[in-house]
Amino acid sequence: MGEAKSEIIVSYLSKQKMAIRVAIFEDNNLMRNGFEAICNGTEGLMCSGAFADSFDLDFKIKKAAPQVILMDIEMPGTDGIAATRHVIKKWPEIKILMQTVFEDDDKIFKAICAGASGYILKSTSPARLVESIIEVYNGGSPMSPYIASRVLKLFQQFAPAEQQNEDYSLSGREKEILSLMVEGNNLQLIADKTFISYETVRSHVKRIYKKLHVASASEAVAKAIRQRII
Repeated sequence: MGEAKSEIIVSYLSKQKMAIRVAIFEDNNLMRNGFEAICNGTEGLMCSGAFADSFDLDFKIKKAAPQVILMDIEMPGTDGIAATRHVIKKWPEIKILMQTVFEDDDKIFKAICAGASGYILKSTSPARLVESIIEVYNGGSPMSPYIASRVLKLFQQFAPAEQQNEDYSLSGREKEILSLMVEGNNLQLIADKTFISYETVRSHVKRIYKKLHVASASEAVAKAIRQRII
């Protein structure tokens, strides 16, 4: 991550009045401790709970009261995909960032369809992990480059085309940004490619969500592809 982007993240976190509460579900003790240390060692973030399994999931979620969850796919108890589906249904305001060592297409597709807002590999650097937590908290959909390219291909391959029965009245700029989202670009990359500020991109994305009647980037991308909006 470049120096300029690091400064943006530091500036954002320093302005946070309340730390972003992050719960960690990871069965590997070393990784779990590492993720916890990253969260607690970063101003503007805090680990509100770190768990080795998904047993008693509801109790753990209520105890941690997270705003963002780092979710492992393979762990004792309910697997991360089923756990994600349950959490999104019961607490739709919680953002879930899937973390895995797998680059398996089937798992990627199932995780996104379950409602995960982002999907990154465990090999992701600490700086990129922090960036991804902030991005998903703000309604973005962070993905490793490989994952983003696979998600686009999977949606194009498996998502059935739907007839567009509504005029969503997207502006030219909104269509441009939605197209970049479909390509797997995160908000900062979109800002760089369109030569506008990160906050302006966020404002456009919020309007896109409202016009498309969706609540996340993954939903917006799926709808754009299914209905051939762009």
